[in-house]
Amino acid sequence: MGSITDDEVIRKRLLIDGDGAGDDRRINVLMKSFTKWCHSSFSPEEGFSQYQRMVTSLAQCEFSMGKTLLVYDMNLKEMENYEAIYADIEKSITSAHEKIAECKKEIQRAKRIRKNRQEYDALARVIKQHPDRHETLKQLEALEKELQQLSHIKENVEDKLELRKKQFHVLLTTIQELQQTLENDEKMESDDTQDSPMENGD
Repeated sequence: MGSITDDEVIRKRLLIDGDGAGDDRRINVLMKSFTKWCHSSFSPEEGFSQYQRMVTSLAQCEFSMGKTLLVYDMNLKEMENYEAIYADIEKSITSAHEKIAECKKEIQRAKRIRKNRQEYDALARVIKQHPDRHETLKQLEALEKELQQLSHIKENVEDKLELRKKQFHVLLTTIQELQQTLENDEKMESDDTQDSPMENGD
């Protein structure tokens, strides 16, 4: 015979004890009443009255068991929902890491552009020392256009990098809020579980 898991033990315990309202004691009382009813000589009226009480007690036990099953199934669905949320968070984190890696590549590209621009500026200064050469002036104009293009590319890369930073900040904030919500939900469930025996004791 296979070993019984903790979940199965808890589930069977809940089915017996209901929501902690003493259903196990109610069942024990019901069994004793039934045994007494079977072996005692009651008048028809007393026997019927005892029978009605047992039927009522049995209905209460069945109601508690049904309620417990509903709560158990609801908790299972809630756990599945949390697992799906965690999976989405993990995907978001993975996507954020990929975006960060992409931004780092763009930063390296921007640094190369800056270095090239500095080299082009140095070359332009050398070219300007020979303004009498027509071909040199044409090359200088071409280099200036290229510098403008590179500058525009650099600005686009910087704007895109800033946007990625803002998006990643929003993502991290959303993840933190969601984790806080999950922790609050778990705390509320834990508080409800602790409060239930106290209420029943009253």
